[in-house]
Amino acid sequence: MTEPTVAELAKRLAETQAALDIVWTMVAGFLVMFMLAGFALVETGLTRAKNAAHTMGMNLLAYAVGVTGFAALGFGLEMGGGGGAFGAQTLLNEEFTISLFGKSFGLFGMSGFGLQPLSAYTPGVAATFLFATVFMSVAVTIPTGAAAERWKLTSLVLFSLVMSTLVFPVYANWVWGGGWLSQLGSNFGLGHGHVDFAGSSAVHLTGGVTALVVARQLGPRLGKYLPDGRIRVIAPQSIPQVVLGTFILGFGWFGFNAGSTRSAMDIRLAVVAANTMLAGAAGAFAAYVYVKTRWGRADPSWLANGMLAGLVAITASCAFVSAWAAVLVGATGSILAIVATAFIEVRLRIDDPVGASAVHGVSGAWGVLALGLFANGTYGEGLNGIAGGVTGLFYGDGGQLVASVVGILANIAFVAGAASLAFWLVGKAVGNRVSAEEEVAGLDLSEMGVQAYSADPGPAGTAVPAKKPA
Repeated sequence: MTEPTVAELAKRLAETQAALDIVWTMVAGFLVMFMLAGFALVETGLTRAKNAAHTMGMNLLAYAVGVTGFAALGFGLEMGGGGGAFGAQTLLNEEFTISLFGKSFGLFGMSGFGLQPLSAYTPGVAATFLFATVFMSVAVTIPTGAAAERWKLTSLVLFSLVMSTLVFPVYANWVWGGGWLSQLGSNFGLGHGHVDFAGSSAVHLTGGVTALVVARQLGPRLGKYLPDGRIRVIAPQSIPQVVLGTFILGFGWFGFNAGSTRSAMDIRLAVVAANTMLAGAAGAFAAYVYVKTRWGRADPSWLANGMLAGLVAITASCAFVSAWAAVLVGATGSILAIVATAFIEVRLRIDDPVGASAVHGVSGAWGVLALGLFANGTYGEGLNGIAGGVTGLFYGDGGQLVASVVGILANIAFVAGAASLAFWLVGKAVGNRVSAEEEVAGLDLSEMGVQAYSADPGPAGTAVPAKKPA
């Protein structure tokens, strides 16, 4: 029997490594999809029982519509310019660019639409698609919480389609698909360009900005702001659902962050996972200290949102910071989210039932800034074509912080503008808000045709015929 040559052994080793990378990325993607169950539970728990089926249904539809639209158009816009892995970048390799100041700026991908042609639908492309899709699904789901209890289902479907096909993919291309934000380092010497390891800006800031836009344009729930200027507290229907959903999200976040290595051979994933755990726990603990000190009570809904805010905040920098920095980033993100939630509700008078705008938007922005401050230079060699590890201001590279700021401003300008226009157009076409009568009665029956919680076996006056004895 002929012994394999060195070349053959090297080929087998490379194939094994590629297979392991794909398997790890797929498993991480499955964890991220499970996060959607967490979102559904948190949002439903924080709103009222009469809208529970509707809130659950919105989460399910946002996913279903988002995946469909992203497969058709969004994936190509995001990753079609070369943002893939596992060999997919050799097939997803066409970026639309413009030239300014003698430099090239990528705007969106131009291949991979509909996962065609068939010859390009390789396991590497499929793995890239699945992982990118579940990230998109998180961003598209976030606004459902801010618009809960008053968003018309038809409007949700159309708006989610726009989010998944245009708004999310274009900005994500700028960050992850080889677009112009990732080129800030090579074009202008700003660190490694805009770096966002797992999505504080591309996913969470996008979702948070969109949530704020949608909540503002929809207007507050009936009775939230009283004629005399007081704010009515609308109690959540299930704190146990909120806490359970938060733990599910925290569990899925390990896939969200550590999976973004997209390589089972990159042992940095252990650091990423540990930093993720530290930041989430620090967020919940900081929320406890803050609300207990300020209001004298440790409302579990604040603790849950504090944990989520900590997780959002660490998502950009989880691969690049030390353990102490992860704790600081998570704790600060939590407190910022609580302060911002109160500001949005009281000062801006925008009704966001679950605090999505603050948890994802404000903490997402802080997470990107934190990378520009605390990245310690120990990881990220060659990222976005730049030599050396990603290094923040406190470790000697102020350019990385500037790139973070540019990325945040670009997100706010593009996402807020695009989402506002899309929501306005959808409203003109089908209307965005249910009627006042439907809102008062609850949306379960009028929008979904079924109640989430019902002890009634059927319409009044009906009876089930008794079985005749055999």
